[in-house]
Amino acid sequence: MWCLCHSGPLRILITSFLVAVTAFPAYAAPPTESASPGNAGCVGLKAVNPRCRPQETAYHREYFYIGGRYVPYPVLGGNLVYDQLYVEKLIPTGGEVKQPCPLVFFHGGGSAGSVWLQTPDNRKGWASYFLDRGYAVYIVDQTSVGRATQEDLPGYPLRIGSTAEIAQRGFTVPELTNAYPQSQLHTQWPGKGIIGDPIFDAFAAQFIPLTTNLTRQELSMRASGCELLSLIGPSYLISHSIGALHPILLSDQCPQLVAGNVNVEPATIPFQSYTGNATSAVGRTPARPWGLTNTKITYDPPANAPSDLKKLDTETDTPALRSCIYQAEPARKLPQIAKVPYVALTGEASPHITYDQCVVNYLRQAGVKVDWIKLGEIGIHGNGHFLFLEKNNLQIAEVVETWINRNRRT
Repeated sequence: MWCLCHSGPLRILITSFLVAVTAFPAYAAPPTESASPGNAGCVGLKAVNPRCRPQETAYHREYFYIGGRYVPYPVLGGNLVYDQLYVEKLIPTGGEVKQPCPLVFFHGGGSAGSVWLQTPDNRKGWASYFLDRGYAVYIVDQTSVGRATQEDLPGYPLRIGSTAEIAQRGFTVPELTNAYPQSQLHTQWPGKGIIGDPIFDAFAAQFIPLTTNLTRQELSMRASGCELLSLIGPSYLISHSIGALHPILLSDQCPQLVAGNVNVEPATIPFQSYTGNATSAVGRTPARPWGLTNTKITYDPPANAPSDLKKLDTETDTPALRSCIYQAEPARKLPQIAKVPYVALTGEASPHITYDQCVVNYLRQAGVKVDWIKLGEIGIHGNGHFLFLEKNNLQIAEVVETWINRNRRT
């Protein structure tokens, strides 16, 4: 098989912790209750009660810090570690890994890797789904975020991740704002999706700051991400939203270690970020000067500066179909990224249904083979941006599993 786990020389100091099952003397435990949306006593924050039965798959857990470097800090007369990546390793209970390639999960902006573990209403998340199928699962907190928060405070300045109102308009009840016509198809968010609903409150509580120094984050994620893959072997990378930046960077930096890229509503919109689909306006702001990224990626013919990329703007820009910026022909190719299979998944009621074509078509123009799965077209209806947390999340995970199985390489 092409995907074989392997070990190499350990070049970093690793901190690890293992959660294992231990036998205890018998005692009179309180009865447990199913942590399901139908049980009001175990929804949202209430599921912290010991009577609520966890819905996650049983697994062994270890954590690691990958990459990083010592930097002198004269103020305290010592050294600090900068640019390290936080990684959790989850293995099915019993230690049996049946699949040849691990999965590495990358969270989106304003959240951390824990978003992959379970849903806000305490149902199984994607991590459990794939553990059930015998995968080794790795979940990262990206550099500067969550448990990879950096002590280089000037180097990783932070900004607000999201407000509850932004989450309502863009993620949980976009149909109420009606900023784009496809929003009226949204049906899959569990609960009411507004402030005061326990499921929404659990969702909103997870948002955390993110860095404004995207260049620094991309450079550190390239280095630490490829080091992680060198230790665990070729892997499938599963990302959400702006987290799709990192599989692109790793495909450019170390494509031989990336078995495939699964991108859930990728936010790597070429040369721009959109505003408008969570509000009443239609607009955009410049972003990602290298097309899909903020830092240099490999083009052929080579591009030595962003200005070498000649751009062409499509004319139409409406709430239902946003305009895109592509390369003017003849377009430069992305030879490194093209070595890795790529799929994008888009929900039929998400803002991304109005602009994911920009990402897909830009990659295709640059010579990358791209599969685009529009869920509504394969009979999976009603999904918004956080589709991997919505009521039919495991049905969508099955679609991802099918794509992985069809794109195994030997």
